[in-house]
Amino acid sequence: MADEHQESDPSLLKWALGLAASVGLTGMICCVAPMVLFMMGIMSGVYAISFADFFYAEDGSTGTGAWILRGIAALVGMGGLWMYRQKQNQCSMDPKRRQKNLMLLGVLIAVLGVGFFLTLEQLSGWYFDAYIVPAQQQELGISVKGSP
Repeated sequence: MADEHQESDPSLLKWALGLAASVGLTGMICCVAPMVLFMMGIMSGVYAISFADFFYAEDGSTGTGAWILRGIAALVGMGGLWMYRQKQNQCSMDPKRRQKNLMLLGVLIAVLGVGFFLTLEQLSGWYFDAYIVPAQQQELGISVKGSP
């Protein structure tokens, strides 16, 4: 009987990785979505830049749209914590262990979520600079200094 409860306990690592990836992707969807669509040939460089520009100010700093996405990412993380807590309360587990697991999950989501977010930010920034911006310049007929 105890083995049945052990199997029904929610997996802390599985929840942490899944939620952290969801949080990181939610926070960076403004850049990851146009990057993926451009890679697949569904979106042009001009449209990819204009889509991302909605989330950033003219000087490149973080705009209101990006902060809204980060807030939604935080809500996704908190919602995941709440769902984990609800699932954890369904099994007969020591209350101290429940609390320790919940705190550990919160720390893991925060650390891994920020890690996923920063990784996606660097990846999308590199991809935009290497592929999307040159495609946009070519589509608009803009010549860059040093190029023929």
